[in-house]
Amino acid sequence: MNYRNTEQRNRILEVVQSTTAHPTASSIYDEVRSVIPSISLGTVYRNLSVLEAQGFIQKISCGDAEERYDATTEPHIHYYCKSCNSVSDVHDNRADERLNKLVSDLDANVSSHSLVCYGKCSKCESKVN
Repeated sequence: MNYRNTEQRNRILEVVQSTTAHPTASSIYDEVRSVIPSISLGTVYRNLSVLEAQGFIQKISCGDAEERYDATTEPHIHYYCKSCNSVSDVHDNRADERLNKLVSDLDANVSSHSLVCYGKCSKCESKVN
């Protein structure tokens, strides 16, 4: 499908690409709105969907939490802290290779895959309750 290149879409992509924090649609909206005040949250969601379809970003589902977006589109592992809602990349080449091997060994056509680990990050774990 052909998509028109727009100022809104370009700015949304820039926001996602500018961080490793895996922003939510709401935080992307807040940042883009400071530059394009007339943009709506619906426009942000539609453009995130288009950017995902085009392969420029990936959507990360974190259970019941708000979805996050990542400009790193190669399959990799994410860690979601249930306490502070942060999402971070897990860098482990052996785990990535094993996950990719598991997927490739399936007797099926796999178009994408993701793995999200859940828990409490070290910063939250060290906080006194």
